[in-house]
Amino acid sequence: MLCKENENVRPQIAKAPKTDLEWEVEAVLAWHDENPRAAISTLLLDCQHLRRQLALAAGASGIGFTRGWTPTYERPE
Repeated sequence: MLCKENENVRPQIAKAPKTDLEWEVEAVLAWHDENPRAAISTLLLDCQHLRRQLALAAGASGIGFTRGWTPTYERPE
């Protein structure tokens, strides 16, 4: 005869906690009503805007002000 398994003694598989990036992805999708195309479009437009702002800031600040540092437009891998 088989006994019914007690759920209280079944081992629970621990899920890894979400990273900050995973929370941010969920927040972006929630903001766009779970529409991934709208989320991607907004993020690309934000990226484009920030690149323009970086170009303006790089042109406005002299080498002495930044002690030789120059911005990069591509993120390191």
